[in-house]
Amino acid sequence: MSYKFLDHATDAIIEVTAKNLKEAFSVTADAVIDLTLDQDRVEEKDQKVFSAKGKDLRYLLFSWLEEIPFILITEGFAISRIEFDIIQNEEYKINAVAYGEPLDVKKHNFKVEIKAPTFYDMEIRQENGVYMRFLLDL
Repeated sequence: MSYKFLDHATDAIIEVTAKNLKEAFSVTADAVIDLTLDQDRVEEKDQKVFSAKGKDLRYLLFSWLEEIPFILITEGFAISRIEFDIIQNEEYKINAVAYGEPLDVKKHNFKVEIKAPTFYDMEIRQENGVYMRFLLDL
C-alpha cells in the first residue's frame, strides 16, 4: 500500500495502490492529511464522526475527498487517524471516526488548503489490488 504525488503545476495529483478497497481508502485519507499537515504531530484528544456516500466508487471517492478536507479545514480538526467501514447496498457508504485534536497551524505544520476534489482524471481500477488516481484543486 502506498501513495505518491505526481507533478502538477498548481494542483495535487495523487496515485494510490493498495491490496483492497478499504486499504485504498485508508491510504487516500493519509495522503490527503499528509498534503495538509504533519499527521505525526497530531495527538488523539478528541474524535469526529462523519460519513461519505456515493452511487458508485467514483462518487464515493469524491465524497471521501470532500469530507476529509472539510473536517481538517472548515471544522479546524487535525486528524491523526481514521477508522471506518465501507458498506455496499444500493450505493456505497463509509461510516468513519476521525481521531485528533483542534487544528493548530504552527504545531501541526499546516501546509496547504485543499479547495475541492475533482472528477477530472479520476481513475479507479480493481485488478490484482486497487489503483486510484485523483486530482485535488489547491
